[in-house]
Amino acid sequence: MEQSNSFIQSRVPWSTEPSLQDIAQEVGVDYDRLIEGIKEDKSDSEIAGELAVSDKLIYHLRDHFYTRGIHSIMGQD
Repeated sequence: MEQSNSFIQSRVPWSTEPSLQDIAQEVGVDYDRLIEGIKEDKSDSEIAGELAVSDKLIYHLRDHFYTRGIHSIMGQD
């Protein structure tokens, strides 16, 4: 077999969007309380009431958590 002089370039993981913590901070939501509410399986309206924001905002933050996780990291080493 022939050995190639080329090398395989490392593909470092990179983020495609801000983390959930960054998004929560941007919209004025206490990240730790949001995560605690999700952990305790509280409804969107319960969390929204505790954080004084809309149910719709909590819905979108929860959706981000379940579909993209805490950080959106793509790529490979």
